[in-house]
Amino acid sequence: MFGLLSSLWRYRGFVASSIRNEYMTRFARSKAGGLWMIIHPLTQVAIYALILSNVLAAKLPGIEHTYAYAIYLMAGFLAWNLFHEILSRCLSLFIDNGNLMKKMVFPRITLPAIVVGTSLINNALLLLAVLGVFLLLGTPLPGQSALWLLPLTGLVVMFALGAGLFLGVLNVFIRDVGQVVPIALQLLFWLTPIVYPMSIVPDWIKDSLTLNPLFTIVTAYHDVLVYDRQPNVHDLAIILASSAGLLLLSLIVFRRASPEMVDNL
Repeated sequence: MFGLLSSLWRYRGFVASSIRNEYMTRFARSKAGGLWMIIHPLTQVAIYALILSNVLAAKLPGIEHTYAYAIYLMAGFLAWNLFHEILSRCLSLFIDNGNLMKKMVFPRITLPAIVVGTSLINNALLLLAVLGVFLLLGTPLPGQSALWLLPLTGLVVMFALGAGLFLGVLNVFIRDVGQVVPIALQLLFWLTPIVYPMSIVPDWIKDSLTLNPLFTIVTAYHDVLVYDRQPNVHDLAIILASSAGLLLLSLIVFRRASPEMVDNL
């Protein structure tokens, strides 16, 4: 395991240059440039807000604000977008870079590191945009509770990378995985309280929803950005331990499968 980390450190320049080149390639002929990374998720928020705000806004407990539902949506989407981007890109990461892996000798662990780096930059820009929207809507920015965003971001990355790396390796050998996971992600989105508050969920299904790790993470984002309070540390500690175990397992599987992946690409 230390070998993976040391090789990642040795190739840190390669990771940084790859992240920079990815942005330059993606927005080379785009006049809006990096703004599209912000426009897309905020457009999603606007669509959900316009369609559902009249139905759900009055049922957000503890929030007295005209744009309460939009604020609630943005907080949830901030967590979901980071998770979804890392997992989705890791899913096809090794297949997409199959030719590169065959032609060049470099630590394979740099590929998911590049994904995490670009995803974190995207998420940071989205966070700035969300805070800007908060100010435009006249919503007070979170106080000291905002410091929780840093560990929460790290938790999302750990969970998404653990799941994405494992599924990405599995997808090399079983291509059906790449077809099933997007469907599972759609289901997971609606099983997570992003576009609806838990106050409207029937009691008989609430306990089942709490088994979803993203439930705890998204609820923590809501606590910090919407209610300006400390999230449930006990629940987050459980998710942290589970995510760390998943990431460790994924790294072990990745290390053992790396020599065989090239032959299957």
